[in-house]
Amino acid sequence: MAKVRTAVVGVGHQGKWHAEKFAALEDSDLVAVVDSDADRCGSLAEELNVKAITDFKDLIGEVDAVSIASPTRSHFDIASTLLENGIHVLVEKPITTTLEEAEALVELAESRGLVLQVGHLERFNPAIMALGEYLRKPQFIESNRIAPYKPRSTDVSVVLDLMIHDIDLVHSVVGSPVFNLDATGGSIISNDIDIANARIKFENGCVANVTASRAGFKTERSLRVFQANAYFNVDMHNRTSTIYQKAGDGPVMSPDDISVDKQSYGASDALMVQSEAFLSSIAGGPPPLVTGRIGMQALKTALDIGKMLTSA
Repeated sequence: MAKVRTAVVGVGHQGKWHAEKFAALEDSDLVAVVDSDADRCGSLAEELNVKAITDFKDLIGEVDAVSIASPTRSHFDIASTLLENGIHVLVEKPITTTLEEAEALVELAESRGLVLQVGHLERFNPAIMALGEYLRKPQFIESNRIAPYKPRSTDVSVVLDLMIHDIDLVHSVVGSPVFNLDATGGSIISNDIDIANARIKFENGCVANVTASRAGFKTERSLRVFQANAYFNVDMHNRTSTIYQKAGDGPVMSPDDISVDKQSYGASDALMVQSEAFLSSIAGGPPPLVTGRIGMQALKTALDIGKMLTSA
C-alpha cells in the first residue's frame, strides 16, 4: 500500500509533536510542515527533512491528509479549504469555535467521503481504553482536570481548552443526550474563564460533575465512574486504574465482599496511537473514535457551559 502523504499545519508546542509522529510512522510520508512563523517552521522542517511552508493552501495537490494544530479560531478556514480539495483532516480539539462551523465541516467531509477526525487525545489513553469493557450503566461520574497556567492556551476559555476533554469522555461513557446542566466558574489569571465546574444531567438519569482549572500548581487528570455494584477510579495522568466490584447481589458485610483490582498501564504514546488510527481510517479501517459529529457533540455541551458562565 502506498504511503499517505501527510503534512501538519501549525507547528507550535502541540503541532511539533504531531509532525514528529507523522515523520516516524511507516504508513506516512511527511511532506511538509506549515506555520506563519517562518523561522519556527524552517527549523522544524530542517530537523525532519521536509518542506517548510508558510501558506497552508500550498499543500493542495501535494498531500492526502493533514493534521491541524493551529489556534482554534483558524480551524474552520483551514479545514474547510482542505476538505474542499479532497484532503483528509485530523483537527485538534475543539473542532471549531462555533456549532455552525463544525456542522459545515462535518457535512463537507461526509459529502466527499473524507475522514474528519477530532483530536480528543484522552480517548487513546490506555487507562481509558481499558475501562470500556467494565461499563454497564453508569449512574454518577466525577472528573477533575487541573493544570498549571500556560499563556499559550488562553485563546479559549478553560472549558474549550481543558474541560472539553472530559466532556467528550463523559459523553462516550454515558451515551445519552444532555437533559440539563448547571455551571459556575470565573477568571483567576487570564481575561477568560480559568476555573469551571459543570453538573450535567443526562436523559437516562446519569449525572456528571466535571471540574477543570488552569490556575493550579499541579497536574491532575482523574475520572471516577459509579454504577450498580462497581466503582472505577482512573488516573489518566499516571495511566492507572482501580476497579472496585461488589461480590454477588447481597449487601456488603465486610471488606472481603469487595474486590479491588489495581492496574498500571505503563508508558504509552497516545498521540502516536491517535495518528496511526487516523491513517488506518483513511486506508479503509475502522472509523475514527472521535468523528466530526462526535467532536461537535462535545463542542455543543462545552459552548452551552460557556454561555452559562458568561451570562452569570
